[in-house]
Amino acid sequence: MTLHILSQQNTVLNKFIAEIRDKSIQRDSMRFRRNMERIGEVTAYEISRTLNYSPRVVETPLGEATVQTIDDRLVIATILRAGLPYHQGFLNYFDDAQNAFVSAYRKSTKDGKFTVKVEYISCGSLEGKTLLLVDPMLATGSSLVLAYNALCERGGEPLHTHVAAVIASEQGIDYVEKNMPRQTTTIWAAAVDEELTSRSYIVPGIGDAGDLAYGEKI
Repeated sequence: MTLHILSQQNTVLNKFIAEIRDKSIQRDSMRFRRNMERIGEVTAYEISRTLNYSPRVVETPLGEATVQTIDDRLVIATILRAGLPYHQGFLNYFDDAQNAFVSAYRKSTKDGKFTVKVEYISCGSLEGKTLLLVDPMLATGSSLVLAYNALCERGGEPLHTHVAAVIASEQGIDYVEKNMPRQTTTIWAAAVDEELTSRSYIVPGIGDAGDLAYGEKI
């Protein structure tokens, strides 16, 4: 399984990461959403470099031109609600992709522990397609793996899966590597943090991505 950490290169991506981490800037929910979207766009571009292409002849007003176009049939999937701005960044670039959505949430118990529940899935066929499973925060990895399994149960097995996260924990990456098909999965993270709190929040992370994008929930 291949892991790409995009912040290891000095690009404009690091500006967007700095702004979503900065507690004084991230209070602007519109700017936060746009930065998540831009990180999705940059990640989509990087993923596009690894896809399959073939030549296509297009007719211009003055003749014909041969261009390389993507062969992969793409499906972009995210977990509601936090993933929506990030998802939109991918859709801006892969604008003819299919889309899939999973509703998953943490069900807490009195002792402070929690389990992840999947409630809703909207998904077409994944057979013979390339799945882009995008989730801004890859913390424990359990929500993402549950979402992947639910999507496959509904839509079938994709040819290849690209897991993309804005901020990932080392523990979350390790969980995905152990619980998803190693030969057909690639992980992309804009940044990787080492620590998880007892409530499974990434440190230093960014806080709650869904609340920052759309307001606090009760």
